[in-house]
Amino acid sequence: QVQLGESGGGLVQAGGSLRLSCAASGRSFNSYNMGWFRQAPGKEREFVATISRSGGGKYYADGVKGRFTISRDNAKNSVYLQMNSLKPEDTAVYYCAADPSDFGSAIATTYHYWGQGTQVTVSS
Repeated sequence: QVQLGESGGGLVQAGGSLRLSCAASGRSFNSYNMGWFRQAPGKEREFVATISRSGGGKYYADGVKGRFTISRDNAKNSVYLQMNSLKPEDTAVYYCAADPSDFGSAIATTYHYWGQGTQVTVSS
């Protein structure tokens, strides 16, 4: 089992940047693919990015490709989301999640463990 905790959210102007962090506690962090999802008010939770166990494989939602970068540091049991060129439509609660399956996924139900979320607000 793994426990996840996000940090780094906040209020930023459009065009600005934020770096989200997710710290994991528990066993075998490097046995999980890790993902970031987000949920805006009144909308369903949506996939943002995922990274493989080793960090060598990454996959992004079309709406964030070229602006967001996912990374991980297995020595620190952490995964990160660097968000650049932020837009008001990026406003949401951002969640990190751990997926124990063999392959990375953009599907939320594949992920077994979730953090509590961190709010990102982008003003226009």
